[in-house]
Amino acid sequence: MKILITGYGKMGHMVEEMARQKGWEILAALSSSDAGELQTLEKADVAVDFSHPAMLEPLAAYIRRTGTPLVSGTTGYSEEQMDSLRQLGESAAILYSANYSLGVALFRQILEKFGPALLANFDVELVEKHHNQKMDAPSGTAKMLANALDPEQQLRRISGREGLCGARGRDEMGMFAVRGGTVAGEHTLYFFGEDETLSITHSAASRRIFAAGAVKAAALMTGKSPGFYSLDDILFSPVISTERMG
Repeated sequence: MKILITGYGKMGHMVEEMARQKGWEILAALSSSDAGELQTLEKADVAVDFSHPAMLEPLAAYIRRTGTPLVSGTTGYSEEQMDSLRQLGESAAILYSANYSLGVALFRQILEKFGPALLANFDVELVEKHHNQKMDAPSGTAKMLANALDPEQQLRRISGREGLCGARGRDEMGMFAVRGGTVAGEHTLYFFGEDETLSITHSAASRRIFAAGAVKAAALMTGKSPGFYSLDDILFSPVISTERMG
């Protein structure tokens, strides 16, 4: 199988390593400065993208031209760019997730299922931690978890409190970003109730889990019909729900 890798930083190198272990051919591994090569590059069996939002336009043109399935893990997209990515599903099979960890996928499922009960009885605060080189805040995973819990965005999402800010409103969800060192990623949702506290945490010991998940997803995306897919569509379908990521 031929794989195209766009975004050749740490994640791109990990994807390349794992793809080679599977015996896949690396058609190309491109950084943003190499984006011009996409204009003439042949069709890959699948593309895996952990790049930068600025890479979307040339990558989208390549996908439209070739019909190559895309597994995208790039974060920091604007709403307009996300709309463009969804529209790309008219030309090819597009899978987007801000996080390719199985644990985070299950985390999101829990929030979607029990969100109404949690929001009715608890104040919610979200804290995410990442390494000191991460470019965006809050993280794409934090936004994804917040949307799973509160899909209608009925809660005001605030990023800080200072001074005499008054009592916490029931219509708030605090989202706080911590940056430092080499933390691969940690997300905790706190649910504060009357005389009780519930917290759910996912910690990544290494970014390799995200690369492994993306490579697994890439294998599953080959042969898919054009459309915009979520990780749930791939992970929790009846055919593959028992398979492990990585």
